[in-house]
Amino acid sequence: MTRCNPISILFAMLVLFAGAHNAAAAELPGASVYRLDIALVDQDGHGFRLGERRAKPVLVSMFYTSCQFVCPLIIDSLRKTQAALARDGGAKIDVLLVSFDPQRDTPARLKQVFAERKLDASWTLARTDAASVRKLAAVLDIQYRALANGDLNHSSAITLLAGDGRILARTDKLGEVDAEFVDKARAAR
Repeated sequence: MTRCNPISILFAMLVLFAGAHNAAAAELPGASVYRLDIALVDQDGHGFRLGERRAKPVLVSMFYTSCQFVCPLIIDSLRKTQAALARDGGAKIDVLLVSFDPQRDTPARLKQVFAERKLDASWTLARTDAASVRKLAAVLDIQYRALANGDLNHSSAITLLAGDGRILARTDKLGEVDAEFVDKARAAR
């Protein structure tokens, strides 16, 4: 008679219970950003999961709409990176900007900035809850902290994710195109 280890049985039950949710995650590499189960809401009020960005490369960064200094440069740098990639006849690479400031960056405020900056359908401005902001910032290696005046002190980076969520490249250059980063993005398409 074969005896089963109770720990093995418990583990098997947990695996079966997780079922469909873990099946999709199991297809992802261990280093995939899409393993984070983060719910987001875009500038149009539509909810989506971070993992829904799978299948094609995407440029990801973090910002907040009331930032007057670095965040407009992040948007400009993403625009210039998109333009550099489009010069070779390729399709526009999608952009996902996630807010550091879920309390003030409502979908209506995100939509206002989307319109003011004349962004197109390849761009998504999104918000999530504070705990998910912290998780995503950690995975993208972006540091931030709230200041007493309500502003946020934060590092800036643009990250290129592969279709499976692996980080392919990262740049901290703002205001200009990072040629090495663009080359890596071209190779990813």
